[in-house]
Amino acid sequence: MRIQGTVNPDWEQIKSEMSLIEPLPLYREKQVFFLGVALGAICVVLSAGCTQVEHRHGEQASNLYLTSDTRHPIPLTPPAGKEHRAVMLQHLETIQVIMNALVEEDYELARGITETHLGFFMHRQAMENQQPENFPPAYHDLAMAHHAAAEELARIIPTKDLKQILPQFNKVLIACVACHLEFKIRETR
Repeated sequence: MRIQGTVNPDWEQIKSEMSLIEPLPLYREKQVFFLGVALGAICVVLSAGCTQVEHRHGEQASNLYLTSDTRHPIPLTPPAGKEHRAVMLQHLETIQVIMNALVEEDYELARGITETHLGFFMHRQAMENQQPENFPPAYHDLAMAHHAAAEELARIIPTKDLKQILPQFNKVLIACVACHLEFKIRETR
């Protein structure tokens, strides 16, 4: 760059004049974009550096969703497997109806549905329609724990006290999850 009559430009003067020039809009957008990328990269590096990961010798992190399926299969014929699936889906729908009844403060409906669909009555009915001899004793124990938790929930619901109801409702869900983590259906011919 050449300034009038000067062979050797005054760099300080050029810098001051350049700082008065507004950057072009395209250049400005690139600046903002690269600034965002740089800040993002810094955040990733810092968060990765601050993460504490402990690996102990011989110990593997347990993640039920990433490990292989170690559940015990229950051998059922295709019709019995379909019947069992129908019962499980009914349980799931029942849980949703109970929760909705509690939200709507319809405690009588919640109690009635809990008793008739999750209690011991339902267990006896389900066993009549399935092949109980194909279910291992541990499965029956978990099923009985589930139905006992449901019976207790039905007993507590009339209190209308959610501080009592919700922990017991959680016990019903814990019983459901425990069984599903332990067993799976294997259809036989």
